[in-house]
Amino acid sequence: MAAISHSDIVKAPKALLHDHLDGGLRPATILELAEGVGHPLPADDPEALGAWFVAAADSGSLERYLETFAHTVAVMQTEEGLHRVAKECALDLAADGVVYAEVRYAPEQHLEGGLSLDQVVEVVNAGFVEGCAEAAALGRPIRVGVLLTAMRHAARSQEIAELSVRYRDAGVVGFDIAGAEAGFPPTRHLDAFEYLQRENFHFTIHAGEAFGLPSIWQAIQWCGADRLGHGVRLVDDITGETVLGRLAAYVRDKRIPLELCPSSNVQTGAAASIAEHPIGMLHDLRFRVTVNTDNRLMSGTSMSREMALLSAAFGWGWAELQWLTINAMKSAFIPYDERLAIINEVIKPAYAKLLG
Repeated sequence: MAAISHSDIVKAPKALLHDHLDGGLRPATILELAEGVGHPLPADDPEALGAWFVAAADSGSLERYLETFAHTVAVMQTEEGLHRVAKECALDLAADGVVYAEVRYAPEQHLEGGLSLDQVVEVVNAGFVEGCAEAAALGRPIRVGVLLTAMRHAARSQEIAELSVRYRDAGVVGFDIAGAEAGFPPTRHLDAFEYLQRENFHFTIHAGEAFGLPSIWQAIQWCGADRLGHGVRLVDDITGETVLGRLAAYVRDKRIPLELCPSSNVQTGAAASIAEHPIGMLHDLRFRVTVNTDNRLMSGTSMSREMALLSAAFGWGWAELQWLTINAMKSAFIPYDERLAIINEVIKPAYAKLLG
């Protein structure tokens, strides 16, 4: 089967669960905001700056990859910067055909300009609301849910968990922890996860990206994660292409969603190439696989690009892309009836036409 073209995939509805707000800025916006706050950048025009981010992130090291965020976070310390970045995020995703997105960010990283945690959440939410309204007016409706992230090397996870619950009816749909995995196991944040479970609140955990099976095991069995952020290293518990170990079998049996991010996984060394990415095997074994962008700026990517790469690498057609999209929508952190409405009223009718 011939690979589906990028331009055709843009027209198809897509659902995105793993996208970082501070990893998806427009290079031109970074330049304008940086000038306003006096932050020096490694390049002085949008094209060169965009290329720098991709090159700097393409080192094969998660730690080096994470260093690129110093520049994006620096221009997201004011109400103006945060509102603009959130608004443009919604517009950019909608232009790429994304109809539902969960976008995450760490409020604790946006306090240097004097904003409080609550102010950060409120201004970002307002930016998303405005961006979604503009996208709808352009004929590209999108719904954006927010995940609030706590940094795993810091000690504010309980505070961010409480912040998430406080804004659960105002755009925040879930909680996450992120940052370097090695040396910072998810079990350091058990109090936060236990609190979220008592509050009947959803959360995902970055696990199984740069660190292996123990990180995944702790995220699920100790912390109770609803989804795995990346989880690509779960293949370490699969022998050959068919024999599942106890942990892999549990993840598949429980239908725990994997938030796989192919281009990002290659950049950080979690996968050797798109063609060798475990997403192919995990799809064949019928895990709850979803495809995501992670950081659109650092990976120079979009949902349509990720899907086009997978179509070319694995020969996937519209049926597989629909499967990935419905998997993501099933795994979203909004109420069941709302998920079902998007699947039945938006995704399935569009793919029915594409499938002929």
